[in-house]
Amino acid sequence: MGLTRLPRLTTALACGAMLSLSGSMLQTGGLLPAVQAQTTDEAINIRVYDGASPAVVAIDTETGGGSGSLITSEGLILTNAHVVGRASVVTVKLADGREFQGDVVGYGDNRLDLAAVQIRNPPPNLPTLSLARPNSVRVGQQAFAIGSPFGLQGTLTVGIISRIDTERGLIQTDAAINPGNSGGPLLNSSGELIGVNTSIFTAAGGSGGNIGIGFAIPTEEVQPFIAAVESGTASRTLSNTRARLERRPEPVNINGPTILGQLNESSNILPDGSYFNPYVFRGQAGQTVTIDMVSDELDAYLILLSPETGDFYIQDNNSGGTSNARLLAQLPRNGEYILLANSFTEGESGRYQLSIRGESESALPGPTPSSPPAGSSTGSSDIILQDEGILKAGDPTLPDGSFYHEYSFQGQAGQTVLITLESPDFDTYLFIGDASRNVLADNDDVSGASTNSALTFTLPTSGLYYVVVNAYDSSGQGRYTLMVR
Repeated sequence: MGLTRLPRLTTALACGAMLSLSGSMLQTGGLLPAVQAQTTDEAINIRVYDGASPAVVAIDTETGGGSGSLITSEGLILTNAHVVGRASVVTVKLADGREFQGDVVGYGDNRLDLAAVQIRNPPPNLPTLSLARPNSVRVGQQAFAIGSPFGLQGTLTVGIISRIDTERGLIQTDAAINPGNSGGPLLNSSGELIGVNTSIFTAAGGSGGNIGIGFAIPTEEVQPFIAAVESGTASRTLSNTRARLERRPEPVNINGPTILGQLNESSNILPDGSYFNPYVFRGQAGQTVTIDMVSDELDAYLILLSPETGDFYIQDNNSGGTSNARLLAQLPRNGEYILLANSFTEGESGRYQLSIRGESESALPGPTPSSPPAGSSTGSSDIILQDEGILKAGDPTLPDGSFYHEYSFQGQAGQTVLITLESPDFDTYLFIGDASRNVLADNDDVSGASTNSALTFTLPTSGLYYVVVNAYDSSGQGRYTLMVR
């Protein structure tokens, strides 16, 4: 099929509809510059805040509090279940300082961390927030959080959508979310509610502040809950919804002894209800690590992230075979890394073995560039990123309806990478973008006889790069293997 994909992408981008690689596009193989994506200039920040903040409230209970969003002019408020807890009545403080009593009128089912509060005797014509249409959120778009972090009502923070976890029903953002933001809105640049802020991940195990990794419940989960509240069918009983992050990361070492662990009621809990135990280890820039989580009692899930910047995040479910997980990654910087030994489903418990293997510090390259020259071959020890996944219904889509997954890695200026994408089930499509989400190169078929994709590309600058795994058309679904080396 050659490069017929390029004009199609150009058309979509010119309409401002690019998803995970939204932004200005470099000219690549005749690709025309696209319309600029939404910017982060002051005018947009001010417009979003002025339009949305009057509809954001503070909620106080006897044991704590948080934030919420007015979604009807009659005073119905959307917030987190863990914000209101088991209180039947809460205090609601409007943006203009007026205070009212509010009745808790519904909770989310199945650990969904949502609750609804109805203001008693509300004043007329309260300001409201509109919900964005479901599945409209894209990685890379701007995100705005308004709430009451540390009790400071009406605080605005700005960031981007870092990741969308469709399997777990969560939006990840680097917009600063701190204690007190819970229950408040995550907004797009039109001031529409795209999610309800629910939790943050901190290296201190939940007692610290924002490190650029926050989670929100998307509108796809919110809308059915609101419908249940308005119809009177929402649960009136609080389920065990709160993410628990009190357990501090346990220090471990690369090439240390195998860790014997167990996921159970004493473990931390992610917002989707799955247990996890956190670990922390120190790594070196360029170091390649292989992490295995093996268990015959649970479906293992691994998450590796950098708490220092929040821009490094990889995960795996079944690359270790059967129900085991394996991560293979090249660390982007010197410093600490957080590893989560996690179960795939809610409440799943059991014993596991965890091992972290990697190059010794003495084996790492020195200050001279270690990247292979253009055209040279790379061996298995040069693998930067490797993952197996499945494109399926419910995954994010490009404007043509084709499904995609997004990955990131750190690269060095002048480094030549070979990216391969193979699938036995669908016609693959592959492209790479830089940190500003400019499309740098793409490939459809590695040869006329193969529907697999491959790119050999020399990185122009040091920094973060994105690789997008995509199907050639909207019918493409199934298994794939991605490798960057």
